[in-house]
Order: sequence, then structure tokens, then C-alpha cells
Amino acid sequence: MTTALADHFESRKAPVVPASLWSTHLRFLAFASLAILVIFWRDAVDMVRTWWTISTYNHCLLIVPILYWLVQQRREELAKLRPEIWLPGLFLTGIAAFGWLMGEAAGVALARHLGLLMMLQGAVVTLLGPTVARGLIFPMAFSFFLVPFGEEFVPFLQMVTAKLSMAILGWADIPAFIDGIFISTPTGYFRVAEACSGIEFLIAMIAYGALVSNVCFQSWSRRILFMIAAFIVPILANGVRAFGTIYIAHHTSLDFAVGFDHIFYGWFFFAFVLILLMAIGWPFYDRKIDDPMIDGDALASHQNVPVRAQKPMKPVQAMAAMGVVVLVPVLWISVLEAQDSVVPDSISLPNVAGWERVDYQPLYPWQPRFDGASHQLLGRYRNVSTGMHVDLSVAVYDRQEEGREIVGYGQGALVPETGWSRNRALAAPVGASAVELIAPGPVVRDVVSFYRIGGKLTGSGSVVKIETVKSKLFGGPQQAVAILLSSETKREQSPLVAINAFLDDLGPVDKVADAMAGLR
Repeated sequence: MTTALADHFESRKAPVVPASLWSTHLRFLAFASLAILVIFWRDAVDMVRTWWTISTYNHCLLIVPILYWLVQQRREELAKLRPEIWLPGLFLTGIAAFGWLMGEAAGVALARHLGLLMMLQGAVVTLLGPTVARGLIFPMAFSFFLVPFGEEFVPFLQMVTAKLSMAILGWADIPAFIDGIFISTPTGYFRVAEACSGIEFLIAMIAYGALVSNVCFQSWSRRILFMIAAFIVPILANGVRAFGTIYIAHHTSLDFAVGFDHIFYGWFFFAFVLILLMAIGWPFYDRKIDDPMIDGDALASHQNVPVRAQKPMKPVQAMAAMGVVVLVPVLWISVLEAQDSVVPDSISLPNVAGWERVDYQPLYPWQPRFDGASHQLLGRYRNVSTGMHVDLSVAVYDRQEEGREIVGYGQGALVPETGWSRNRALAAPVGASAVELIAPGPVVRDVVSFYRIGGKLTGSGSVVKIETVKSKLFGGPQQAVAILLSSETKREQSPLVAINAFLDDLGPVDKVADAMAGLR
């Protein structure tokens, strides 16, 4: 009976998968991945350059070897599975290619990078099959940390850090006043800068938390709780760090506090919070060191071992289909980008009735940023009767492309690492957006932003992206214009009074923008 039972279970085991079958599919996967990287080489190089040059994403350099290690952990169990061509995987590749097309049209690097990564994932699913993909589900999910993201949350994290610092300062009985991300104490005036937002620390800790959750936990409830801790602990710790800098400055000097903060944060703080997070999770680890990361036998038992009635697609045919899917958006965007899009050889700031041009002498240096603009001007006007001052900035693009987007992080009125910070949104004229900026001093500047593209005048970055996509996908004028009106705070009146008065005398902004772009 024992022998019969053993024979029964032996008969249920999946047949041994020939190593040659794996070698064939892996060769095709390597070729497909290399082809995708060659076709989209600029996005691949851009991602690697971002990992190397921007400290927020330095941790991405470790993700690649970690991915290799994660696959090696699953190697023996994966060998029990039969790789196969799975045509529905082309659907994932198609979605990824479409996402890349949208990112290329809108000038959104995140969408292009995400599209590139998902095309590589689509190649895995198509050429290895759904069962193998299930065995690689965590490495594939973890690979999303290769995509640089998160800088969009810097202003929000600056504000959170400032408010956490204020709360702790209150508990420490240190008198303080907060205005946006600026904190005043009897010792000095502190600004929670972009570098102090903790974004690079937070992203790295979330990636680390995801890795630990998979490697050290089996219970999903414990994994979720650990991920919550990986998100909350670094945010709280960064607030404590900012408080510590102010606290030390209060009891010593500002220079000593800044120097101590740079050394402590750079060398010890990350390690301390990492150890703290590990200490929180250590007692709850429920995966043994020799437990397999996946169950190859269980996955193989659900695999359709018998050969299907219909003739399966060969790897070469799948590769050809995948080539068509990834090349169509590239060819489409290339044809449309070949269209002419010209702007005047030179432009000048307009003459405005009742206003005269004067030297631009701001209380605190300020200049909008529009990388790659065909033309960019900045000048100051003074009202001849009231003496009010308004600064006018104009940027003209013949077309938008990589590195030449009219809206995006770091573009426009607020330029990171210049001393200026966003304080709050303001009521804006129709077709515009308005924001109050603040710099050390404090110096307050109100900025009203107009964008003209695709025949629309808007202050919304989202509308600008949508119109950019429409013009790039379906043809049409590619020119884009940004017009920014700003004024520094005067004690006797709001800066918006001067800006609104200037707008009344300037006339329709859309006509001014079209004239700048040579469309009128």
C-alpha cells in the first residue's frame, strides 16, 4: 500500500523540464530585452543617468543586483516550470508601448520610463508564459523601484516636516512661529529646504521595506504592517531631525547646528532609522531562512502540461509580433515630429500703455526657469501714475521634447534650490493660476501664470499636458508660450493689485502670446 501511494504521488509530479527548453526561451528573452533597450536607448540612458547623478535615486543602483539575487533565490523552483509562449503577454507590451507614447507626447519622463520597464516585463510574460511570470511576480513588481519618481511630493513633504517640527518645538517649550515652510525662533529664521524634505530617504526606505516584507515575512497582514511602518517611520524621523537642528541652534549657534545636521544626517541618521525599522520588525519575522521563496511544485501543478490542440506560436513569431507592437508608437511619433514648427527669430517685451520699463532689481533674486525655451525674457514695468511695479516673464517654445517641457517639476515660477518656496495658492484671473512664493527675509512674491498652447489659454499644468499630447499625436501647432506676471509685496497693498492693473492695460493675454509665437 505504501508503495502504491508513493507511485500515486510520483505520477502527479510535473514532468522534468528539459534544460534546453529553458535555454531557448531565455535566449529569445535576452534578445528581445536587448532590442527594446536599443530602440528606447535614450530613455534607458536617461534613467541610468538619473540614478547616478541625482542623490534621491542613488539607491536605484542597488536595485539591479537585488533583482538578480531575487531571481537566483527562485532559480531551483523556477526550473520545475515549463516556459512557453503566451500571446496575451503582448497585451501588456501594447499597454506599455501606449504609455510610452503618451509620455513622449506629453513630455512626461515618468510615463516613458514606466513604459520602457513594462515593455521589458511584457517580454518576460510573453516569452516565458504566465506560470513562470507568477513565480517571478515579486521581482517584477520590485523592478518598479527602478523608475525615478517622487520629486513631485517634495513640496508636500516640506510642509509635513515643518509642521512636525513645530509640534515638537511646542513640546520642548521653544517659542516658534511658522509661515509655510519657514520657522522663526528667537535664535533665527529656518527654512525647510527641498533637501530637508526627506524624499530620498523615504523612497529608499519604502523600497527597503518592500524587500524585507517579501524576504522575511509570509503573513500578508505582517507584510502590510511593516510597509506602513516603512512609510511612517522615516517621515516622523525626518521631522525629529529638523527639530533637532532648530533645537541645537537654539542652545548653541546656527552655524554649529547646520554643520552638525549635515554630518549627523549624512553618516548616522539613515543607519539609525534603518536599524530602528529592523528592530520593530525583527520579533515578527515568520519566514525561516531555508524556506523557498516560491513553491515550484504548486505552480507546476496548475500549469497546462498537455500540448494544446491548436498549433502554438513559435518564439520567432512572438518576437516579430512584439517588434510590431513596440515600433508602431515610435514610428508614429517620429512622423508627426517631422512637421515644421517655427517661431520668430527674436522677440521683445511689449509696450504697455501707462507703464514704463525700468531696471529689474528684485528684493531677492528671482527668475523663472524654462529649460530649452526658444526665447525667454524677463523685465520690470513701473506704473507712471501709481509707482506700482510688475515683473513680466515670457518663454516661447517652437516645440516641446525631452528636456524642453514648458511645465514640470522645477519649471516655471518656483525653481528648486534657489531660496524660494511655495507658500500658498491664490485666487487667479480666468485662464491662469496664481501662487504666493516666499524667500528669506522674508520676501513675498505673488506670481500669476498663463500658458498658451493648442489655441487654449490656461493656468493648469494638466491642461497643458493634454493639449501637448493632442498636438503631438494628431498634428497641429506645436508652439507653446508661458507668460508670468509677478510683483513683490508692498506693505500698503497686495501684489495682486498691481498685477491686475497691469493685466487690464496689457490687453488679451492670448493675443500677446500668439504674437510672441508668431501665430498672429
